[in-house]
Amino acid sequence: MAKVIFGNHSSVLVPRQDRDSIRKFYCDVLGGKIMKADPERDFIRLGEDFYIAFLYGNVADESEFLRSARSVWLEIKSDSVEGMTRKILDFGVRKLEVPDPHLYFQAPGGQCLRLVGIDEDLSFYEGAGEGPNVAKVKEALRRMSP
Repeated sequence: MAKVIFGNHSSVLVPRQDRDSIRKFYCDVLGGKIMKADPERDFIRLGEDFYIAFLYGNVADESEFLRSARSVWLEIKSDSVEGMTRKILDFGVRKLEVPDPHLYFQAPGGQCLRLVGIDEDLSFYEGAGEGPNVAKVKEALRRMSP
């Protein structure tokens, strides 16, 4: 049987106007450190090994939280990404069409998850390298919103 664990990289799409308060809370209150920042996103490390990317956009502060891109993408890791992908999709989750090489999906209960390999190089999610095109990710998320 394939093994699955939670990873240490998460992302959330948030309103652009919340950037200052997000930075203050995660850095000043929780002691995080900005590892990389650009006009569209901040990569913040909490503790020694947990990373969260805040993607800033023109998103509404709507009450339909569970069906919007405002959900946090939790990372799960597997030693059998292909097999676990089949199992996840066969279960009938809502697949999220994000232009990124990983499987993004909404689990029962509304949590958004990203499936990655246990030994995969995930340094992009720590603020290193270019990674996926932010504009394309935002456009895909806009198309998914109700």
